[in-house]
Amino acid sequence: MSDLSYAVQLAQKLIRCPSITPEEAGTLDLLEVELTQVGFNCTRLVFGEGKDKIDNLYAELGEGPAHFAFAGHVDVVPVGRLADWQFDPFQAEIKDGFLYGRGAADMKSGIAAFVSAIRQWQESSKKQTKISLIITGDEEADAINGTSKLIDWMRQNDIFPDMCIVAEPTSQIRIGDNIRNGRRGSLSGSLTVTGQQGHVAYPDLARNPTLTLMKMLAPITSTKLDGGNAYFGPSTAEVTGLSTSSSITNVIPLNANAMFNIRFNTEHTKETLQGWLEDHFKRIATKYEVRFEIKWKSNAAPFATEAGKLTELLRKAIKAQTGVIAELSTTGGTSDARFITNLCPVAEFGLVGKTMHQIDEKVLIDDIDILANIYEDMLHRFDANHEY
Repeated sequence: MSDLSYAVQLAQKLIRCPSITPEEAGTLDLLEVELTQVGFNCTRLVFGEGKDKIDNLYAELGEGPAHFAFAGHVDVVPVGRLADWQFDPFQAEIKDGFLYGRGAADMKSGIAAFVSAIRQWQESSKKQTKISLIITGDEEADAINGTSKLIDWMRQNDIFPDMCIVAEPTSQIRIGDNIRNGRRGSLSGSLTVTGQQGHVAYPDLARNPTLTLMKMLAPITSTKLDGGNAYFGPSTAEVTGLSTSSSITNVIPLNANAMFNIRFNTEHTKETLQGWLEDHFKRIATKYEVRFEIKWKSNAAPFATEAGKLTELLRKAIKAQTGVIAELSTTGGTSDARFITNLCPVAEFGLVGKTMHQIDEKVLIDDIDILANIYEDMLHRFDANHEY
């Protein structure tokens, strides 16, 4: 369809690259060609080794001193059963005004929109604003060798943008209704309690670990851990898995295990949560004469970007292009913004994300162009706020 915009056509090209983490699958090669054509200097950064190796891209245009950054990820989650899809997830089909494909919402169309916005901005701006792009292939997995290390590299090379937008699909119902200016932290635990195995008919000769496990889990069973604060709702905790070492009904198990996750706000750190729970676990284990082991994993600390210049410029651009007054929120899962916040003020804004990670993931093609216009508007407003 020759009447499709540059942004939509670029989104299609990106979707047609099957870049399931950790595969780059040609996405960065494609972007490097497109960006070089409009004057970007591109640097490919590979972090990790073997199966953990991740290809990333840093691109820079302009001299500054004002410096605006966009960030995004080209990797996508697996597609599941191909037979369940209306269209091949990597063919980027368009039907009834929607672009279908894995990554359409999360977040190849967002990347296409900011590349298009920069091209449009170049045609009308006479400023020397520096534009940088922070693009990773490791957001959907463990995020070890992607944006985290790319940000370290930028700091080591004295590259500090004034602000950054991550093109995550933050819009809820219609484009422009939601900006994420923070995210909760995530702490996962795997708790194993060891008692004494025995015959179920003789419980006095055994020590059932399941009772103790339940008492240990009491503070984190669908619990709100605080009252929230100005940027966040209450921290929440949920048990996500239960198992024992026995598979038959007449044996008291030796071990019982639970997995749980805490999504926590800035009222806590992972260290304070771990300390609180470990003290609780020890008291219960001592009372019931059992042993326990806890394994922790945390890949995200909470952060909040205060409402200010970044959020105000973005809200004005959204209102000018859509008439929508965007709400600031900190809901949802984790994103690479948690790393970028250590470099500069950061906010997330992008397409409607209702179908991300789903079968038949899709976005409206008109929304891709609207998003590009919002990003371009934002760049002009950023220009207007800086003297050269």
